[in-house]
Amino acid sequence: MLESRGGVRRRAARNGIERASPAVYPTKGDADGEHDPDEYRSRRRAEARKAGAHLGLTDYEFWDYPEGHEPAGHELVAAARRFAQRITELAPATVYAPWVGEHHVDHHVLARVVRLALVIAGFAGRAWGYEVWTPLIPTRVVDISAGFERKQRALQEHASQLELRDILHKGLAISAQRAMYLSPQARHGEAFAPLGDPSDADRALLE
Repeated sequence: MLESRGGVRRRAARNGIERASPAVYPTKGDADGEHDPDEYRSRRRAEARKAGAHLGLTDYEFWDYPEGHEPAGHELVAAARRFAQRITELAPATVYAPWVGEHHVDHHVLARVVRLALVIAGFAGRAWGYEVWTPLIPTRVVDISAGFERKQRALQEHASQLELRDILHKGLAISAQRAMYLSPQARHGEAFAPLGDPSDADRALLE
């Protein structure tokens, strides 16, 4: 299971569904340009682990790809093959990744990589895209009202990111809007859409 929305991840962990599947953090987390890269990377990894603890996560992989980087074709394929290998090894039933329409370059690139990886691995399970910065048109909305406070506490652990922008207000506001798709009693939701196939241009990189 790649980086996924906190509420759904929490539900899966609580139900014992995905404990054997790690949360994969593809990038280094050191691209702010104002701090010592090694110290900042260590800080962000510690924040990720603290956040994950609120969601019932215990297993992490940090892959140290550069942040804010638009990869060349061969770099994209190399990363996709690495993801494909882990998908084959872990044999998950479901994979989550940011949807390809994400405006943030790291989220967008990750979506492209994962879509290629699923083809390489011959993945036959379910692959869902989720929104982080950029809203998608959902085909599935999950009620996370019961676990919302845990998700909020998890986000609060990312102090380095809160110093840059109020991700609690801006990021969680969309989860309140997603409750419009749910019952009148629902307060927060997370939205998903099929991750989809690679673009023709990306698929051609495998030839």
